[in-house]
Amino acid sequence: MRVEALSARVAFNGRGDPGIEAEVSAGSEVGRALSPSGASRGIHEAVPFSPGGPDETARLVSSYKRRVVGEDATDILGLASTIKKIDGTPNYSRIGGSAAYSISVAAAVAASRARGVLLCRLIDPRCNTLPYPLGNVIGGGKHAGEKSPSIQEVLVAPLGATSMREAIQLNFDVHSRVGRELSSMLPYPVGRGDEGGWCPGLTDEDAIQLASEAAREVADRSGRKIRVGVDFAAGSLYNPKDGRYRYRASGKSVDREGQLSYVAELCDRFDLFYVEDPLQEEDFDGFAHLTSSLRKTLVVGDDLYTTNLERLKEGARRKSTSGVIVKVNQVGTLGEAEEFSSSSKRGGQTLIASHRSGDNEDPHLADIAIGFGCALIKCGIIGAERTAKLNALLMRAEKLVRARMAKVG
Repeated sequence: MRVEALSARVAFNGRGDPGIEAEVSAGSEVGRALSPSGASRGIHEAVPFSPGGPDETARLVSSYKRRVVGEDATDILGLASTIKKIDGTPNYSRIGGSAAYSISVAAAVAASRARGVLLCRLIDPRCNTLPYPLGNVIGGGKHAGEKSPSIQEVLVAPLGATSMREAIQLNFDVHSRVGRELSSMLPYPVGRGDEGGWCPGLTDEDAIQLASEAAREVADRSGRKIRVGVDFAAGSLYNPKDGRYRYRASGKSVDREGQLSYVAELCDRFDLFYVEDPLQEEDFDGFAHLTSSLRKTLVVGDDLYTTNLERLKEGARRKSTSGVIVKVNQVGTLGEAEEFSSSSKRGGQTLIASHRSGDNEDPHLADIAIGFGCALIKCGIIGAERTAKLNALLMRAEKLVRARMAKVG
């Protein structure tokens, strides 16, 4: 299934940020993919664009597309190797990680269509596990305004749901419940952040309390277990000059030991099942401390790893985490993300596929999550760029007849 043609253009995501959309032809079918972008980016992520920016990144594709044409579009790892060689840098600083992402995903989409199989089945022909949706109900940090919570995301996961449709509906219900509560308690209209989570003027603890109460009410009414988690995005709270974490909403300022204690306190107080990036991205040992002490909580690395295999190996050596985020555009290509995911699962990590705050209406993350065997998928709750993934999960649930919901917690 050879790549027959390749082109690229600049296009825009739901936040209005530019990305690279690639169009790949293979087996008389066409695949398209548009790169997302993140607001909270780890320093070890792939560089999104070549030095000349988005326009140069798109133009550069024509200079090397002859090296991609003729490649086997079904060989995800082989195509990743080719793109990596074309770039020739450790972090895609020559051709841009956005181009690497869109070309590799678009080629896989074209190949899956030409073969008449789902994209998730092209990634793994035996895949049969559906991830639980992990949804952002309250947003803060870099995803929202100055008066919003400092913590980036307060999340819910309907781990008691027995079907994908029920899981998605329960997340909608919690989001709606939080919105109604905010309308009744605050004297101003409440907006939503980049990922559709409410962004009220609340302290972090009040935000977690509100989400927990809403989740409990929906759980009691439905008879299904719904758990709450937090993405601290602690790198955005951390000041490397004095080693302190600052919470703008409450005025709290803590050192490393204070942050470790605060994370543990919140996990205990609110029975959090999930904490993501609770410390800055170089503190492998601090993560390990939390992982060993918070036995009932998934301690998840995102900026800690940035879908980078070498950093994952370092985390495995130190037993830093029990969960790992995979974001394809962090590393560049679909093939590199697949290698990272396979290694994560072999190491006993819970795998979570994630969108970006600047995302688009491509549904491909749903297939990637299923194909990689992820237990959870972060793709938001509302907004077209979020529901595109959720609706794709519904369709995959129908087509993968024997598929079962993942086992989490």
